[in-house]
Amino acid sequence: MYPTISHLINDLLGINIPLPIQTFGFFVALAFVMGSYFISKEFKRKEEEGLLNSIKRKVKIGEGITTYELLGSLIGGFFIGFKLVEAFLDYDELVQNPQTFILSAKGSVVGGIIVAAISVYTKYKEKQKKELLEPKWVEQTLQPHQLVGNMIMIAAISGIIGAKIFASLENWNDFLLDPLGQLFSFSGLTFYGGLILGSISVSYYAKKNGIKLLHLIDIFAPALMLAYGIGRIGCHLSGDGDWGIIAANQPNWWFLPDWMWGYNYPNNVINAGIPIDGCKGNFCNQLAENVYPTPFYEIIMAGLIFFFLWSIRKRINIAGMLFFIYLTLNGIERFFIEKIRVNTEYNILGGITQAEIISFCLILTGLLGIYLLWKKSTSPQ
Repeated sequence: MYPTISHLINDLLGINIPLPIQTFGFFVALAFVMGSYFISKEFKRKEEEGLLNSIKRKVKIGEGITTYELLGSLIGGFFIGFKLVEAFLDYDELVQNPQTFILSAKGSVVGGIIVAAISVYTKYKEKQKKELLEPKWVEQTLQPHQLVGNMIMIAAISGIIGAKIFASLENWNDFLLDPLGQLFSFSGLTFYGGLILGSISVSYYAKKNGIKLLHLIDIFAPALMLAYGIGRIGCHLSGDGDWGIIAANQPNWWFLPDWMWGYNYPNNVINAGIPIDGCKGNFCNQLAENVYPTPFYEIIMAGLIFFFLWSIRKRINIAGMLFFIYLTLNGIERFFIEKIRVNTEYNILGGITQAEIISFCLILTGLLGIYLLWKKSTSPQ
């Protein structure tokens, strides 16, 4: 496994480049980047087809720098300088444990003051250049795709918060043992928590800007599936504990590589399992028994669903239909993968996981949405 990007580069290229970047975090970031690319493409396509209108809004120009802008530049600049300078001075510690380093009180006060001063001065000069003797209101015209950056930022922040909340609820005993460690760790994210809170936040922002909800959710549907699959690459390569139950004996007819049936995740990032003989370093454990590599299975399924959704998106003329197809397929995929995945079970209905409950609701919602939209489109106007 590759707990950090340095481990991955070393294995692929034989070069040891110490980098403070965890593999899981890297692929989560990549998921947002790739999702943003496909979302932008879909926004532009729908704009060209006349399905989305331009956005007009009033903005005030020519104002000088405000107190909030000054405080934002001051606090943000100080934090960046506080940590950045210390990172240069103690790079080894940053590489060894970036999470502890970033969340610790360790830093350079001098570096913080210098960067804060530069940040405030730069912001002040930037606003001064645009300042007018009398600030005025003007009408600004934007195309919906120009708001994608804001939507992705909102989705990222609210999605991570939602994913952390749901992960804490799903693993309540672990949360009670170490609440701060669980909340601020760079792993332990529940996709459905991120999907729910992220969807609510982005939908609210889009509604405020006059973007039609049904077109919005159709635009996001393929990208959500792609991002999910990319995130699962990070889960698998880092060995973050999101694996399956103990694998059954491999059948004789199995012709694929052995690790695709059962894997012991050596050098996993959470140090689960038993020590590896002769291994020295931070990540020297492997599982005692092979388990189903469920993240790998989900990478394949998410990829197939993404390509299916992307291939049919232009053939569907009913707004919202693509999204409800996504909900149905996503729910089916996750519901069945939970049958062989390690997860906390609730003592209801013979033992059921949080993800199974949510995925079952997604399947029902998806099927109901497909039916209602189809019925509406075929009924006499």
